[in-house]
Amino acid sequence: MKKLFALLLLVAFAVSLFAGISPMRTAAFAEEEEENYETGDASLDNPRNADGIGETELLVVSFGTSFNDSRRLTIGAVEAALEEAFPAWSVRRGFTSQIIIDHVFARDGEVIDNVTQALDRAIDNGVKTLVVQPTHLMNGFEYTDLVDEIATYADAFEAIAVGEPLLTSDEDFAAVADAIVKATAEYDDGETAICFMGHGTEADSNAVYSGMQSVLDEKGCANYFVGTVEATPSVEDVLALVQAGNYKKVVLRPLMIVAGDHANNDMAGDEDDSWKSIFESAGFEVTCVVEGLGQLEEVQNLFVQHAQAAVDSLS
Repeated sequence: MKKLFALLLLVAFAVSLFAGISPMRTAAFAEEEEENYETGDASLDNPRNADGIGETELLVVSFGTSFNDSRRLTIGAVEAALEEAFPAWSVRRGFTSQIIIDHVFARDGEVIDNVTQALDRAIDNGVKTLVVQPTHLMNGFEYTDLVDEIATYADAFEAIAVGEPLLTSDEDFAAVADAIVKATAEYDDGETAICFMGHGTEADSNAVYSGMQSVLDEKGCANYFVGTVEATPSVEDVLALVQAGNYKKVVLRPLMIVAGDHANNDMAGDEDDSWKSIFESAGFEVTCVVEGLGQLEEVQNLFVQHAQAAVDSLS
């Protein structure tokens, strides 16, 4: 087994050098993959990095995930919805996380462009009109960094526009709230607390989570709770609210576009500090729904609407 792993590692080194990826980074991810956890078949995913496209491109930018099935069912589904809505445009993919890009390449051999590579590819393909639609949840640090990078390419295209993140307007919040309530309706039995786990951020945009909670409260969804992994409200905050109610069961679901590492480990993992373990230790029967927001048709439609607004802004 060790000889096989060594051979695979040498192959990863060779391919990484050819692709311009750091061999040291490839080694780190290859060693990590000795754990051999299953995330799905990467060959079913479409990296959308083909050349020979037309003069109009719709570049879909995501943070990314190394969980293959979730990448296909969330980011891939959003890309497919945009492709259906804009048949005259070539839909392409870019990830902002180089760590994820390198990880997927070292493990599966799938090549995914980072944003710089995607933009340079668009130039090389003779794209004249470019619309960039991010799949970010909010207007935070990552979205700002993306907008800043796109601005440096303004002179490379005849026209360029950037779409808005998922949760931008009051209408966006209302639509997403309706979508997540609909998606969890089967669990709404009066004795179940339905808890959504967001990522959280140090930026002011962390207010989207309290904003979503307010929208759910206004809709009368008193048994719906929103928390975060890395900010506030914390899992302890959410647990306290659930314990204050007469709930016997808890449903956990990510408030993230993808269901990647945070959803599978921080939320649904078996470690003592996972949300699942914390709620079980508090005496609740826990059900984990490991599905990203990108799987919801309503969320896909919102991204289509934001992309359409960006397209319309060009004229």
